[in-house]
Amino acid sequence: MKRKLSDRYLKVVEWSEEDRCYVGTSPGLIIGGVHGANQAKVFAQLCVAVEEAIQLLQKDGRPLPAATVDKKCSGKILLRIPPELHKSLMIRALQEGESINKLIQHELEARA
Repeated sequence: MKRKLSDRYLKVVEWSEEDRCYVGTSPGLIIGGVHGANQAKVFAQLCVAVEEAIQLLQKDGRPLPAATVDKKCSGKILLRIPPELHKSLMIRALQEGESINKLIQHELEARA
């Protein structure tokens, strides 16, 4: 089975407490998204919206954004932070007996 262009783009449906409904988005491809009370219906509508966004870009002769599915990640992030924060993290890492990298990794894992 041949993959559709829309299969190259991440589609996310999640509950929004603020909106009190499911919200479907496609990061990197469409701004905003679709909303509804039924998760499966929101996903179906999102798939249609992604197809339509691709068709509009192609019709206008605009390039498609980079794919967001199957994107390879190196595991490295270059992060610029204020020197004061860097020093604070260094001190905390030393106090906890670990590297700054591990300290930040643990913090990110706790929030993911």
